[in-house]
Amino acid sequence: MSHDAASAAEAPAAPLERGRTHRLLRVGAWIAGVAVAIAILDLAGVDVTGWLGNLWDQVKSVPPGYIVGAVVAQSGQTVLAGLSYYGILKAAYREEVTITPVVTAYAVGVAMNGFLPANIGTFVTLLMFVAIIPSATVGGAIAAYLVQKIFFTLIGTVVYLYLFLSVPGTFDLNLGNISAHPLATIVIVLGGGFLLFIVGRIFWQKVKKLWQQAKQGGVILSHPRRYFTHAFLPSLGSWLCKLAVIAIFLAAFAIPVTVESVLWIVGSGSLANVASFTPGAVGVTQATNALALSTCCNVASETTIAYSTAQQLIVTAWNVMFATLLVVLVFGWTGGKTLGGGAYVDAKARAADMKAARKEKKQRE
Repeated sequence: MSHDAASAAEAPAAPLERGRTHRLLRVGAWIAGVAVAIAILDLAGVDVTGWLGNLWDQVKSVPPGYIVGAVVAQSGQTVLAGLSYYGILKAAYREEVTITPVVTAYAVGVAMNGFLPANIGTFVTLLMFVAIIPSATVGGAIAAYLVQKIFFTLIGTVVYLYLFLSVPGTFDLNLGNISAHPLATIVIVLGGGFLLFIVGRIFWQKVKKLWQQAKQGGVILSHPRRYFTHAFLPSLGSWLCKLAVIAIFLAAFAIPVTVESVLWIVGSGSLANVASFTPGAVGVTQATNALALSTCCNVASETTIAYSTAQQLIVTAWNVMFATLLVVLVFGWTGGKTLGGGAYVDAKARAADMKAARKEKKQRE
């Protein structure tokens, strides 16, 4: 081989080496920056080191066997929910849909929702569906999302109803209020119906624009048996896995594992997700869980917070590792990084546009 040929062969190695060195320097800079920030906070009287130590102690307090059982159940929850999406999208786009990319896209969204605000991970999942399915549209992906949420909306309503009826005297109290104020009850019902009518008229024009695209995404609903076997049943399995995760962590902290305690945690977790825009509903989840277990089982708030924090940390970390593994296996590292990164940027832009539109509408009003 000539000198020029050897030089040409070695040429690509130099930029590659420089790129690797640059990435390592960036990682080192981030680590150094975090260390400096922690040191400054410690000097300012904020015991960050002690807080991190307590947090790690909470995680370590969970026996390894419980952690293994929990991550297995959590993996089942993610995969089965992804399978329900697969059933819905397969009915809509047929040969264009394969199972592993759909499950992987869902896993990526679950992982991102653990540390990103405003459920951006869900947007990422839907945009990944559009990217991996040639004929898919944003409207169709949103329709698939709405169809997939049918089961979870129904089961969530059942859980809330159970919690509502389980509070002593609640049923009698509310019926008493209704019978004591019949005229006010009629006014509220009629006013609420009129309000729903007005809102429906406002949104109907927007809904019609997306209807043609949405019809394809939700076509599985025209085949009830297929919807039940390919979407409803996997969603049920996913929900049962979620209950298993909660039960395992409750047992790890010696908190009574009963139908009541598990359902109170499910209900309080749903409430936290609705009421919070923090990443993974951190903070709000711990508060609502503490209130729930105190109400139903008289569990001390310190124990509940330790349980809730450990569960959230372990589950979030596992979701990230599980999604990363799937992305690398299904798309490859480069392809997965490009696909997920592009969907994330698009999702952030869409979320920002929606927020700006709401703000502009408020200003006009």
